[in-house]
Amino acid sequence: MKQKIAILFGGVSSEHDVSLRSAAAVIRGIDKEKYDVFPIGITKNGRWLAFPGRVEELEDGSWYENSDCVPAIISPDRTDKGVLTLMSDGSYTLSKIDAVFPVLHGKNGEDGTVQGLLTVAGIPFVGPDTYSSAVCMDKDATHIVLNNAGIKTAKHLAVCGADDIDEFAERAEKTLGFPMFVKPANAGSSVGISKVSSSDELKKAIMHAFTHDRKVVVEEMICGKEVECAVLGNARPQAAELGEVVVSDDGWYDFDAKYVNSASTQIPANISAEMAEKVKTTAIKAFKALYCKGMARVDFFVDGEEIVLNEVNTVPGFTSISMYAKMWRASGVSFTELIDKLIELAVE
Repeated sequence: MKQKIAILFGGVSSEHDVSLRSAAAVIRGIDKEKYDVFPIGITKNGRWLAFPGRVEELEDGSWYENSDCVPAIISPDRTDKGVLTLMSDGSYTLSKIDAVFPVLHGKNGEDGTVQGLLTVAGIPFVGPDTYSSAVCMDKDATHIVLNNAGIKTAKHLAVCGADDIDEFAERAEKTLGFPMFVKPANAGSSVGISKVSSSDELKKAIMHAFTHDRKVVVEEMICGKEVECAVLGNARPQAAELGEVVVSDDGWYDFDAKYVNSASTQIPANISAEMAEKVKTTAIKAFKALYCKGMARVDFFVDGEEIVLNEVNTVPGFTSISMYAKMWRASGVSFTELIDKLIELAVE
């Protein structure tokens, strides 16, 4: 008998559109002989809808206009272990779900919120649990945990909206120096991130980052190769072939480079075998220190013999140009096999 897999996509997040692309790729790539797919979309204003339409409607963003969409609710009752779909006549049906693949990036999806709901519901899901998702999403918290575990990250400072921005900006300039990066503490896909080189730019960038989150992180700029490591597993995680993001001398891996223009990538990364092994070992150490399970993409800066961990992504992109799947493909694991392994890990 086929397992029924709910694929969650969309979400109330600045990364809503990226999620649609990722979900389309997962729906296309999943083994239809083994799994029945149950797509559930979350609109930008938070409405949950069972989506029976075509993948192309995800890619053009029109999915929620499909007349066959009906309200869908993941039941928090652990005896249900499924999704309630509501009909126009007031009746409902319960669809039992074997596992959920939350292809949700950013807030309200990658940050532990949906993971908490699924935990209450008693439904297995792909990726790290509530705690790990929340900590990895918060760049400030990630720094604190990893530094305590002896893993080097960029020097950073964090500020909340109630703090004195002028005083914070002055302290950041003295402590970190220019250039530096300003980031919303809880956002991904490089949304809301700015590279700044002056006091005026710094304050403007902080205010811009606050439009995406209530906490902002400012980090020193780290020079070096941008190297990414795809980790897969539960108790015994494994690392894939490393990938390298190649950016121009004056550029960085921003949103457009990731999803629009597609920055140049190289697999395997152009580093020595010894350094590659060190990166993989550090990625797995970080994965365990953050109590991750299932999957994560761990990003580094590599400069000579120095490794600096940049961030840990618990729901990495799954679009056609996303690095996580490409690195596993280079390691001999096809996209369909990768989805299958992730579902197996979730059920495990």
